[in-house]
Amino acid sequence: MLFPDSRPRRLRQNDAFRRMVRETTLTVDDFILPLFAIKGKGVKNPIHTMPGHYQLSVDNLVKTAKKAYGLGIPAVMLFGIPEKKDPLGTSAYTKGGIVQKATRTLKDKLPDLVVITDVCLCQYTDHGHCGIVDGQIIDNDATLDLLAKTALSQAQAGADMVAPSDMMDGRVAEIRNTLDENDFTNVPIMSYAAKYCSAFYGPFRAAADSAPQFGDRRTYQMDPANALEAVREVTLDVEEGADIIMVKPALPYLDIVCRIREEIDLPIAAYNVSGEYAMIKAADKMGWIDGKKVMMETLISIKRAGADMILTYFAIEAAEELRD
Repeated sequence: MLFPDSRPRRLRQNDAFRRMVRETTLTVDDFILPLFAIKGKGVKNPIHTMPGHYQLSVDNLVKTAKKAYGLGIPAVMLFGIPEKKDPLGTSAYTKGGIVQKATRTLKDKLPDLVVITDVCLCQYTDHGHCGIVDGQIIDNDATLDLLAKTALSQAQAGADMVAPSDMMDGRVAEIRNTLDENDFTNVPIMSYAAKYCSAFYGPFRAAADSAPQFGDRRTYQMDPANALEAVREVTLDVEEGADIIMVKPALPYLDIVCRIREEIDLPIAAYNVSGEYAMIKAADKMGWIDGKKVMMETLISIKRAGADMILTYFAIEAAEELRD
């Protein structure tokens, strides 16, 4: 049927019609809020690359988490900034580590909030890489035990879910086996399964003080040119026991989100990363865009591509926008 008999605009002519035929709906249930924990009390260090976000001592982190939970956001993702760094990233898996402390406190103060913990070594190593370094080489197999120890220590602290972001081969199976052997069978794994070596991580690395001190991460994070490889990576992580898989970043890789959605039947997370957040904030500050509208359009595009959940620094702002 062609014009004038076919008139798609009929169903766009008022807000009620548009809502009735809307194909994708964004809700607060879709959001996971990343938070940065640091030692101290009353600490709220502004992250200059990510306006509106802070390195937070546990007391202030709880306040932010309470605000998020009060808006209906179901989960937070914890990243830690340790006091000391060393070649083995020991602060990542000690009982008194900053993420472990933050997790215990959050579960005490907000027992129904889902606490997801990032499992990686880059914030904790003095060289800034996600694994053990042998000269200029990242030793994949030697790293697996430390990642498993990190995940176990976080589960013991009360983490509801662990999220390995290191991109070492075989780490999901190693973590799954370690959790199961220590009676944490019910702790799910959200795997950063298709994590690309992206320039969009810059603001995060400033926030977490996690930039590599030599080289880059191209030997373990994925080449931005590859799509079939993402399918292989995701398939491997599913076979190793991942419960949720993640694509990171989100916006430059919506085609990957869509493709993975067609390939697997597990829940998919997409990380709306720091660079995506920072660009919108900067353009809004300059008056070049309407920041709130672009924020909501961005998030709905990620959901439309096939993501079941979105890790986003916009979580609180978007939840307030949806509420209003």
